[in-house]
Parts: sequence; structure tokens; C-alpha cells
Amino acid sequence: MKKTVSRNEHTELVEAFSEFKDLKNIDRASMMSILEDVFKNMIKKQYGTADNFDIVINTDKGDLEAFRNRLIVEDGQVEDPSTQIEYSEAIRVEPDFEVGEEVSEKIRFSDFGRRAVLAARQNLMARVQELEKEGIFQKYKNRIGEIITGEVYQVWKKEMLIMDDEGNELILPKIEQIGADFFKKGDAVRAVVLRVEMINGTPRIILSRTNPLFLEKLFELEVPEVFDGLITIKKIVREPGERAKVAVESYDDRIDPVGACVGMKGSRIHGIVRELRNENIDVINYTNNTQLFITRALTPAKISSMEINNETGVVSVYLKPDQVSLAIGKGGLNIKLAGKISGYNIEVFRDMQDEEFDIDLDEFADEIDGWVIDELKAIGCDTAKSVLELSAEELVRRTDLEEETIRDVIKVLRTEFEKGA
Repeated sequence: MKKTVSRNEHTELVEAFSEFKDLKNIDRASMMSILEDVFKNMIKKQYGTADNFDIVINTDKGDLEAFRNRLIVEDGQVEDPSTQIEYSEAIRVEPDFEVGEEVSEKIRFSDFGRRAVLAARQNLMARVQELEKEGIFQKYKNRIGEIITGEVYQVWKKEMLIMDDEGNELILPKIEQIGADFFKKGDAVRAVVLRVEMINGTPRIILSRTNPLFLEKLFELEVPEVFDGLITIKKIVREPGERAKVAVESYDDRIDPVGACVGMKGSRIHGIVRELRNENIDVINYTNNTQLFITRALTPAKISSMEINNETGVVSVYLKPDQVSLAIGKGGLNIKLAGKISGYNIEVFRDMQDEEFDIDLDEFADEIDGWVIDELKAIGCDTAKSVLELSAEELVRRTDLEEETIRDVIKVLRTEFEKGA
């Protein structure tokens, strides 16, 4: 029984093609190649070969046509029906045809049957999706190191799903988020494209807000001189959300790289600090002078002297006692980041050369009663020197101690210093 000709099959193919032509991330050449390949496979299954078929694709209108080309031979001389046609059949198409000429017939997709057309449609869409995924992969692979803005779509325990402006899925893992980050669905997020992976044919785009590259790109956005290349960022080290050190350099003597990065009253760097959840950022002038660079890296501490051992990579830094805590920083972050940005292991020592010899009052507990020591500490005298700097009369006036007790204390303290001398 002859099948009834229907336009549904052709319509389905055209609709699939129309959907395909509007997809993004696919170039015209790739689109043409896939379409031609899919339809030639369908023709090959139906006719055994597709070598003598022409496929005409209109990418602008989203339409397609196929033509079958066969050679005209004498009646009864057909050896291959797929590539040859009898003369008597050919003149039904066009009476002027002669033996040896080629007949081109338009193929109706409805003749392939609904099952074949549906299979071709599925094959087409599968190939399209595969190509689109490859397009997304290549697009973001070329954007590694760039800042992108997306919208939070879903928040999970270990990662966050973000959608870009084209609806592509991006991943921001928990370990790539700043500790103080808190996002909910619908929030806008800025992050840097860290890496792009292809897992089971699906692109996985990983973002980061903790990578030093994110901070570098924020400087490019906020500081025109960095974006234009007038100021170069030599190195960045970070403890995300806590502290960062940025070494900058300018080859133009007229530009102060640190001042340009910070801005008038911190105007330029404030935006970056807010984006990084109040991360403290130290911008320092880069120099090839190792000693000077380490000195700048340990800011705000003031260094008395240092010894650099290039063989071991250890730097011994000497500071006055009141500068040690500044060099180390809260939680040891300052010295840790200074070591990272300089490439040296920094060790801190108290510089006692210029310090006068002094003794804590608690060291005299075997000679001076504890309550007397506590009375002296109450007025701020917690070392021997601090007591001896005041007269006996002043000590009597400022404490509840008797003059005789005060003079005994002074005698004990002076005796100890005379021994040391």
C-alpha cells in the first residue's frame, strides 16, 4: 500500500532547522556542516548513497531542499537505480531530456516516512546541542582571567550555581568564595573565570573570588592607569577577606603608582575593598632592591636592620620591641604575606642594641613583697627603671606606701643595677 504524502514530516525538519539557526555560540560554517551531514545520513539510509544528492540550505530563512541527480540511460540499461534513470521515465519529468544527460529531481521529505524524519530531527538537535556546548566551552576558555557578572540561581552547600546573561551555567565553589560572602537567589555576583573543564561532554565553568587574579582585574576596572598599562601589577598575594599586598610599578616617573591605585582619600581602592568584604589592601612600590622591597612589604612596621641569606632564602629582620607586633600583624598575616610577596622566609628579632637594660618588677618578688609590687604597678611602674625614674617623694604621693618602704624598694633596685654595671 502506497503511503499518503504528508507535509508534517517536512514541517518538523524545517522547525528543527529554524530552532537551530537561532542558537548562539554556533558559527555559520559549523551550522552548514552539521545540517548537511545530518540530511546526507538520512538520504544515505533511504537510498544507499548520498553522493548524487544536492542539499540546498537557506540559513537566513531556516529552510532546506534536497535534489536527486541521476544519469539518463537507455530503457532496460539501468544498473544502479540510485544513480541512473531510464529514458522513458526521464522524459516524464522533462520531455526535452536525452540519453546521457542528468536529471535533477526534488526530494520530498514526506517520502522518507515519519520515523526517519523524527530520527533525523533528534540527530540534528543532538548534534546542535553538542556543538553549542563546545561553543560555550571555547567562549569561556578564551575568557579565563576575565571578570564576569552573573545572577545567583541556586545555592548549595559546596557550590553556587550562577547564570550569565545568556543563560549559561557557571559554578562558584565554596572554596573560591570569600569567607564573609553571603549570597541568595537573585543576587548579582562578580567573579573571575578561573578554569573551564569539559566533563562528559558538558562544559563546567569554574569562577573564583579568592584568586589573586580577581583582585588584579578589579584594579584594572577601578584604576585607569592599570587598565592602560601605565601602571603594572608585579605581584599579588592574598588571604581572602582578611588582607592582601599588591606590588605595583610605573615606568613613567610622573606617575606615583601607589597614589594612583589608592586614589584621592582612598576613593579608588574603597570600591575594591567593599567588593572583597573589607579586605585590607596594602599597595606597595615594587623595586628590584630586595632589602628595600622587604622593608616596604613589612609596612607599617619600621625595620632597624636586616640580614639576607640568599642561599637559604631566609631574611632576619631586626626591629625595636614596639615594632614587632606591627611587623607580625593580626594573626601573623602581615609577615606571612610579606614573605609570600618577597619570596623569602622572614624571621623577626627584637633589636636590643639601643634599648636600655631594664628588669621587670616581678623579678624582685623574693626581695619585695607582692602587695608592694602590685601598688607600684597600679601607677604604671612595672619595671625597675620606671620606678627609679621617679623620686621617693613622688612615689609616696602617688601610692599608699610609706616613705620607708619606698626607700627600701629604691635601694633594692639600685643595688641590682650596680651589680649589672
